[in-house]
Amino acid sequence: MAPYFLRNLVPRREKGVQQRPLFTVLATLTWIQWAHFWSGWLAWTCDAIDFFSVSLTVTQLADEFGKETSDITEAITLTLLLRSIGAVVFGIASDRYGRKWPLVLNMVIVSILQLGAGFVKTFSQFLAVRALFGIGMGGIWGMAASTALENLPVEVRGLASGVLQQGYAVGYLFAACINLRLVPETSTTWRSLFWTASGISMFAACVRAVLPESELFIRAKAVEKAQGLHRTTTEKTQIFLKETGAMLKKHWLLCIYAVLLMTGFNFLSHGSQDLYPTYLKKSKDFSDDDATVATIIGNCGAIAGGAFAGYFSQYLGRRLTIIIFLLLIGCFIPLWILPSSFSALSAGAFCIQFGVQGAWGVIPIQLAEMSPPAFRATFPGVAYQLGNMVSSASAQIEAVGGEHQRTTITHKNGVVENIPDYAKVQGILIGVVTAYVIIVTILGPENHGSHFEQHKPAFEEGAARDDAIIDEVVAPAQVGEKSGRDSVSMIEKSEEKREENV
Repeated sequence: MAPYFLRNLVPRREKGVQQRPLFTVLATLTWIQWAHFWSGWLAWTCDAIDFFSVSLTVTQLADEFGKETSDITEAITLTLLLRSIGAVVFGIASDRYGRKWPLVLNMVIVSILQLGAGFVKTFSQFLAVRALFGIGMGGIWGMAASTALENLPVEVRGLASGVLQQGYAVGYLFAACINLRLVPETSTTWRSLFWTASGISMFAACVRAVLPESELFIRAKAVEKAQGLHRTTTEKTQIFLKETGAMLKKHWLLCIYAVLLMTGFNFLSHGSQDLYPTYLKKSKDFSDDDATVATIIGNCGAIAGGAFAGYFSQYLGRRLTIIIFLLLIGCFIPLWILPSSFSALSAGAFCIQFGVQGAWGVIPIQLAEMSPPAFRATFPGVAYQLGNMVSSASAQIEAVGGEHQRTTITHKNGVVENIPDYAKVQGILIGVVTAYVIIVTILGPENHGSHFEQHKPAFEEGAARDDAIIDEVVAPAQVGEKSGRDSVSMIEKSEEKREENV
């Protein structure tokens, strides 16, 4: 008989039987559920716009500060290195105090730092601002994902996960369009991209500020009131710290696995995106406009891949869907690096990002279902950003590798030039990383269809237990709402517990 981790690639048949049709469920969503989802999506989109402001302007920044490409990529590395700090700080705040105000504060900080980056005069100042910026950016993903997914019914979370994650690609797309049309028309050049990104982040903070708190925390407060519990803030914090310790003691191996998984995924995304515009301009002799347009086409593939993968993961299972899209990456690497024409390379960009971001589209829901239920902001966010930290040098690896792997190119005027061979370096890196992620994904756990929204928040006694469910009789009555996901049958509960025990 095949090992359990292989047999478990496809979800059990009864999972599909319990699910309602997707469009039926979508029709039942309230405007608040929609608003929570899109506010999380917008926050994550802003994260991408802010981050890729550097990737898209590497050449301009190098000219501005008189530096080499590998020096400018230090800013990318610093940002990725320090994001783990933000993930810990804001993740803990979100699980302890609620989803709303920690995310609002996070977006305001990011907006201010992005604005400041547009006013720097020296390279040292730029590095310092981007380092602080990394801390701010680190908290966004975990809070955005938990805000967007935990307020939705189980049946739509696969599709929602894919759409949510491709806020990242949409952010890249927005940044590329701003860089293509606005930046060349302004005297401040690259600085206008940073200032525009700052304004969009502040808008996202305002959107989240006018929406209510996540339903999970509203229900938890209703239960406390109904049961006559009046814990102080200090008491709740003490409980939170105790439950955090209990969770780490119980799930330390899962924590290590999640970091290993996210290390591979972050190498995959950053290795295929961060230096891509520079690769097109230096190795393929593309103009700035052509490189930007090819980047936009690639991100259209990313958006399509994320949506498709998220949808199919609801039926094929999370890990099997990830593996299928990873295999697509391997098939399209040659098309991504070998051609020299704009049309062929653009097609390669579309296909490679369809695979990369298709696999990524399943990650928000896979991590949310895999996580200890009470720590859905901290656990995924920290795992994601620790993976970012390990993979933070991906752009520098490619830049330095390109300097050592040289090739020649004949320009349109007939001049032959010796240039970095970024194509070979990127192809090798993405091929190796793809194989690594396939292996790690196959060996990992899956809790497909988890009803994590019913779990106690982290500041309640016993929250570290995987079966600590909010009182379902009291909570909905106090809130005055009833939805399909608030009432789960005993069969579904026993099914979840059986999966957790396995």
